[in-house]
Amino acid sequence: MELRAPTVIVLASGRGERFIASGGTTHKLSALLGGRPVLEHTLGAVRESGLPWHLEDAGHPGMGDSIAAAVRAAADAGGWLILPADLPLVQPATLRRIAEVLSQSSSQWQAVQPVHAGARGHPVGFAASNGAALMALAGPLGAASVLRGLRATNSVGEVEVDDAGVVTDIDTLDDLARAEALLLQRRKVSAA
Repeated sequence: MELRAPTVIVLASGRGERFIASGGTTHKLSALLGGRPVLEHTLGAVRESGLPWHLEDAGHPGMGDSIAAAVRAAADAGGWLILPADLPLVQPATLRRIAEVLSQSSSQWQAVQPVHAGARGHPVGFAASNGAALMALAGPLGAASVLRGLRATNSVGEVEVDDAGVVTDIDTLDDLARAEALLLQRRKVSAA
């Protein structure tokens, strides 16, 4: 039996209120980072990963509702990598790595989370066995309750990655400036 690859769920349903409150003049996903919208950076990495993906950009009352709708839309997937769209610097190799670890260790780990420099990040990968729990989510808290339950049973694997993009989300103008500096640093390194 051939295993289906996990589907990357890109969550782009939020209102971006903190970004506007910090002085942003547009939705954070439309804000320019290196001359391109934040969302385009995220989608570019997802496309380059080669993994199947689904963009959830319909308006939902909360992150839990967005995740539930996206998992329902990709219900036949071999699991899901939950990726907030405001992580524009996540690298395609990281997405592939999380998918690979999730697929290889589905009997041991029911979820996999990247860790960079001691900080847990995204995407969080969930095995297909979590489908019903993810589809039942509602409200503002996303999949935290599912992840907490899995942690209680030692069913979450953590994968150390050399990718600051897993913890570089855009919630404020200051976050955007930090991401811009990291993007410029990456471009200098790759040009050298």
